[in-house]
Amino acid sequence: MNYLVIDSGTSSTKAFLFNNDGQILHSHKIKHELSRPKKYHIESDATVILDACSTLFKNMVQASGDTPIHSVGLAVQRSTFLFWEKESCTPVTPALSWQDSRAHAIADEFSDQGKKLWEITGTPLSAHFGGPKFLHMIRNDSHLKKRVQSGELYFGPLSAFLSQAITGTPGVEESIACRSLLYNLHTGDWSNFALDLFSINREMLPPLIPVKTYFGPMFETDICMSLVIGDQQAALIGHAGLTPGNVASNFGTSGSVQFNAGKKPVVLDGLISSVLYSDENEKYFMVEGTINACNSLFYHLEDELGIPHEKMKWNSRALSTETDGIFIPGFNGIAAPYWTPGFEDIYLGLDKDSKLDKDQIVRAGMESIGFFVNDILKCLDPVMKSKPELLTAAGGAARTPLLQFIADLTGIPVGHSAMKDRTAFGVYRLLNPNYKGDASKNVDEIFSPNPSEKIKQKNSQWRDAIKNIIPK
Repeated sequence: MNYLVIDSGTSSTKAFLFNNDGQILHSHKIKHELSRPKKYHIESDATVILDACSTLFKNMVQASGDTPIHSVGLAVQRSTFLFWEKESCTPVTPALSWQDSRAHAIADEFSDQGKKLWEITGTPLSAHFGGPKFLHMIRNDSHLKKRVQSGELYFGPLSAFLSQAITGTPGVEESIACRSLLYNLHTGDWSNFALDLFSINREMLPPLIPVKTYFGPMFETDICMSLVIGDQQAALIGHAGLTPGNVASNFGTSGSVQFNAGKKPVVLDGLISSVLYSDENEKYFMVEGTINACNSLFYHLEDELGIPHEKMKWNSRALSTETDGIFIPGFNGIAAPYWTPGFEDIYLGLDKDSKLDKDQIVRAGMESIGFFVNDILKCLDPVMKSKPELLTAAGGAARTPLLQFIADLTGIPVGHSAMKDRTAFGVYRLLNPNYKGDASKNVDEIFSPNPSEKIKQKNSQWRDAIKNIIPK
């Protein structure tokens, strides 16, 4: 018996065929592009991503041959939202990426309601999330507003569009519903306060459903999809299953530090609280700090510094360079724990126009990721009983200089995950609860802390710099 996992991320969609023992038999990836039509506007074409899912599904079915596929799970990037027709499931808007912050004026407009909204939803009021994106889109498109009011359209995350287009069943599962700024974390229903704030009727939203449930047959076959989940939730489960108290990190296009809060929701200042997993019988919650710019930071610096992509090799540059400078990436805004919309990048003690400073800027950019990790871990202190014995790190940006810097800064050993695709493995663990292997614990290298006075001094410089850009 085989299991199929589709992982739809920011820049590509991947598929994995697992056997009953947790081994990956086949995998394949299809890349897709983001469009940046204006500053702070970052979007994608949902039909391109749907086509990638369809192609990968067919490839994996063919690869499975005579061995039946028991079930299929879908992990999807969160905070990407769009409108689509209820009946035909045809998108009528681009999918606004999680990185898109065009709705920053909406977030500013409702700032007085931010604290209450955070307490209800576990999510900070930010242009990156669903409610502000909804209101911005209908305010700036009168035709769209009329279609929404007529009841023709759904608004929801990319995951809900994909699952309906694939199976024909409308629904938004709870782990990604949390990114809408409309989900009441404590009641498990849409929040009337949030719906009223953003002028949304319940009929505009797909019905809420658990993470693991019967979605229906896929692409008119007899193979059923039984799980849809947020990619970072799946990554945490891939690290540590559903064991409360575990903490892990993931570094890809963006980054995330995640904590399994158990079966009761916990809301902490600066961090996002979400559903980690749910089915018909139980529900687990997570607390998370997200970092907007990891690998995307170095793509940005390629343009800013005029470095060709093939010559960036940021990990080599950072490994062989030291800097006293501080770099704060503002191009996508800052997520946890500061939640500040987009601004011009900040260079302290660094000259953007100097050829000699390019490697130092790359190093300082890498260090900014480590500083955010440290700040997020400080916010987790109230729920972590003690400092973690090991922080597991996975993802394409989990490279040697970054992981060593995080270990030195936090005083926590960092273990590089020997498994590259934690998100896919997390989905597999949920699809096959009988799996008893220990592959989730494998690390191929541990970076031991080497604290120094210079690290402490730089952390103090970072905190002074970041205070100047946090909204008063």
